[in-house]
Amino acid sequence: MRFGIFYEHQLPRPWQPESEHTLFKDALDQIELADRLGIDYVWEVEHHFLEEYSHSSAPEVFLAAASQRTSRIRLGHGIVPLPPNINHTARVAERIATLDLVSDGRVDFGTGESTSEAELAGFRVDRATKREQWDEALDAVTRMFVESPFGGYQGKHLEMPVREVLPKPLQKPHPPLWVACSRRDTIHLAATKGIGALSFSFVEPDEARTWVNDYYDTIASEACVPGGFAVNPNLAVVLPMMCHPDEMTAIERGLDGAHFFGYSLGHWYAFGEHTLGRTSVYDEFEKNRDAFGFRRQTAAQTGQVLGAKLFEKGVGALRGAIGTPDQVRDLLRSYEEVGVDQVIFVSQTGNTRHEHICESLELFAREVMPEFAERADERDNAKLDRLAPAMEAALARREPAREVPDTVLKNVFMGS
Repeated sequence: MRFGIFYEHQLPRPWQPESEHTLFKDALDQIELADRLGIDYVWEVEHHFLEEYSHSSAPEVFLAAASQRTSRIRLGHGIVPLPPNINHTARVAERIATLDLVSDGRVDFGTGESTSEAELAGFRVDRATKREQWDEALDAVTRMFVESPFGGYQGKHLEMPVREVLPKPLQKPHPPLWVACSRRDTIHLAATKGIGALSFSFVEPDEARTWVNDYYDTIASEACVPGGFAVNPNLAVVLPMMCHPDEMTAIERGLDGAHFFGYSLGHWYAFGEHTLGRTSVYDEFEKNRDAFGFRRQTAAQTGQVLGAKLFEKGVGALRGAIGTPDQVRDLLRSYEEVGVDQVIFVSQTGNTRHEHICESLELFAREVMPEFAERADERDNAKLDRLAPAMEAALARREPAREVPDTVLKNVFMGS
């Protein structure tokens, strides 16, 4: 199993003049450390207008900076919203290819539709058609990676003439493709398109087993028609993580941040009432956390077998991989056993301190990760060998890259 770290760039109020500068510099230090420790991936979101929850509106800039401070860790967009009003498809192709070149081929390209009303309305994206917009843009952007020149596009939501979209990515045919998933039906959709599933729901291992089985059964079936020009069979789940030899210290250092992560997500996507520039999401969290499933006492029970949630009198509260190395190891074995390919840790949450995040990563890499790293290559190779015939058959069902006639190219050049 592989491991990643995940960044929203959370910044609870109150803000100081240097708060955002410190936030970004600390995150780059953490990624540089993760690279040295042997962690496989860093994932960076793209969100707009979501105060406190996410100050990561230009991930291509941040990941480019990270690429120059690291040498091996893979740089994941988790995710780029593809509706053209948010990111024009040609600009997405140019950004991803450039990052792939400057990072020596380390990009993983996660995509999605965007779902928060603040973002969709802010960019005038029609919620009713955002899945269609993602579908068209995914087809077009992957063609931009492989077609030379790009043969143009005439869709319901995207129209673009023939152009040579440059540069081309270093990885061929293009960086691995992923899609953001919060529900089982989206994970199934990922499998039908032969792309990786980034599950941003906090799922228990038993629930993940069902998702994994359906995902790989679908990839191996005729229902899989790749959205790109390569198949990326991988399923990842996200968990809060804080590792410390003393369980209570791990809880004190990581639990409130993890709960703010979950609460602020709900604030912007489900239940929040917000006055722009005025509402303190963190103050609302401290007042209302218990009512929305983030009761500290429930999740802070010590001596427990870890899960995505801990329960008290039938009521659950987010916990994840917050505990001792032994507790974290046992939890991760459960996800590995059901077939999850990658666990992505979110530690930069709420007011969690930079030095505690670094100490946690170092302890995890020293005492937990080696067992899983020993099995990772063999497990990946066995999976690819098993799926190779199905992946080849799936790619044969995908409409190939197009070649543009010289007459069309000449007309473009002549401006007609």
